[in-house]
Amino acid sequence: MKIALMDSGIGLLAAAAAVRRLRPDADLVLSSDPDGMPWGPRTPEDVTAHALAVARAAAAHRPDALIVACNTASVHALPALRAALEPDIPVIGTVPAIKPAALGGGPVAIWATPATTGSPYQRGLIRDFAGSVDVTEVPCPGLADAVQWADRDATRRAVAEAAALTPARVRTLVLGCTHYELVADDIRTALEHPDGPELVLLGSADAVAAQALRRAGERPAPSAPATGALTVLLSGRPSTLPAEALHYPEGRLLTAATAVG
Repeated sequence: MKIALMDSGIGLLAAAAAVRRLRPDADLVLSSDPDGMPWGPRTPEDVTAHALAVARAAAAHRPDALIVACNTASVHALPALRAALEPDIPVIGTVPAIKPAALGGGPVAIWATPATTGSPYQRGLIRDFAGSVDVTEVPCPGLADAVQWADRDATRRAVAEAAALTPARVRTLVLGCTHYELVADDIRTALEHPDGPELVLLGSADAVAAQALRRAGERPAPSAPATGALTVLLSGRPSTLPAEALHYPEGRLLTAATAVG
């Protein structure tokens, strides 16, 4: 079995690590776009063009499913990706975990990029799945870039700025950008109060990993031998994981548990 993941940068690490934990024997193809990132400031048409190029590079390796591990690409390019690749390759998009967050009754905050915060897409998810829940949208300028470049000081500053905009009453936080899942511990530390209840952080990595296995017709087998290979494509070029990826446990897991393809 082979699962491909795509993103503009290293935000795909969280979902890739989730797939690896579920199926240590699965081959992984990680396709990103360092030449074209960030995608957030691009027009929807530009995002779609870059996403299609990255997806086609991954599709050339004949995966059994493709995870679009990027909220921006899922918002703007998912229909085009599915039209180009399905039914041969199932395409799984990334949706912020607003629906499960709302089931807890709130209050809820959603951390996302400035382009996503307040967007019709995110507002539609809130309306459809959290209409009666107290939801605060929090823009996080600079956080995805800081995570991408493993800049610890910039990450702490961006997290602190977003935490200052997050109401103290919030007990459930939706991570609306895949990059943010890589610094979940920093976010939790910034938001939790010593005498308050534990903060619930909801990302999308585990859900999309499980869905990719289902679409590929496979079941989780976490005790399977760690025999899966790792193929890395940077703007279509065969490579290795960027050095920044190894600053995160998810990146180290992938390199430690796989043979490089």
